[in-house]
Amino acid sequence: MSLYRGGIGQWAWLLHRLSGLGVLLFLVIHILDTALVLWGADLYNRVIAIYRMPIFGIGEIGLFAAVLFHALNGIRVVAVDFRPAWSVYHKQMFQAVVVLFFLIFIPVAVIMTGHILEGMHG
Repeated sequence: MSLYRGGIGQWAWLLHRLSGLGVLLFLVIHILDTALVLWGADLYNRVIAIYRMPIFGIGEIGLFAAVLFHALNGIRVVAVDFRPAWSVYHKQMFQAVVVLFFLIFIPVAVIMTGHILEGMHG
C-alpha cells in the first residue's frame, strides 16, 4: 500500500514539495541579491532598501511558514523512513504536524505582522 495514493498522504507529499521549492526559491534569490555586492555597494544597498517594503515582510511570513512546515513534515518523513512500522500512523503523524505548525506559526506570524505594521507607521 502506498502512502501517497490520494488523501492525506498525497497532501503531505504535495505540501512538502511545494514548501521545499519555496525555500529553494528564496535561497536562489538570496544568493543572487547578495552577489550584487560584486557590482558595488550602491547597487546592493538599493536592492536591499526595496526589501524593506511591507510586501516583503509578508513574504518573510510566507518563508517562515514554508521553512516551519518543511521542517516539521521532514521529521515525520524521517520517522516513517526509519521506522516503517510507523507508516500505519502516517495520517495521525501528519495531523500532529499540522497542529504543531499552527501552534507555532500563529503567534510568530502575529509578532511578524506587528513588526511590519510598525515599519509602515514608524
